[in-house]
Amino acid sequence: MSAETVAATAYAAFLVVCALGLDALGRHTHERSGRFRTQGFSYDAGLDLWVCPEGEQLRAFAIDHRHRVARYRARPMICNACPAKDGCTDSEEGREIVRPMDPWPHSEAGRFHRGISVVLLGLASVIALAGIFLNPSLPDLILLGAMLTVSVLVGLRMSRAFAAMPSGFPDDLDSIPARALTARSPELPLK
Repeated sequence: MSAETVAATAYAAFLVVCALGLDALGRHTHERSGRFRTQGFSYDAGLDLWVCPEGEQLRAFAIDHRHRVARYRARPMICNACPAKDGCTDSEEGREIVRPMDPWPHSEAGRFHRGISVVLLGLASVIALAGIFLNPSLPDLILLGAMLTVSVLVGLRMSRAFAAMPSGFPDDLDSIPARALTARSPELPLK
């Protein structure tokens, strides 16, 4: 096995590890940011509302298609009279929580991190492929072929996110009230 093959394989493996690490770091940051913004609040997916630590419900009041988020707000009269308001919000309109409509990696930040990861995996594949053509001995082919297979399979797995959610999010829609877009049962009115 040649020194060039070992170096190419090591570099391609390093790029694969960097791509996986960058993707994991982006996911972790996205989830941590979401937990920070909603700390102490709990989301009820069945009712599509947030409940604050004091028991007040934050109901959906708008869906912003431009930024791909749903906005939830507590009733101002309850929020303004709450003893915990100073530590919660300074808004006179009630506490607001913004929830992304798209899961990771379909957010813009997720697509950015995933895009860089896919580029790194593509570069790892090119390095392994170039090594295969430059060093055609059997041990070199086995090692570089395995590295090429790993980088291509991981790259295909990561690139599915781009096919599932194109980057052309609708930008011609302004914020639309949630009641215009969501079918609700009569017992769950939006306020």
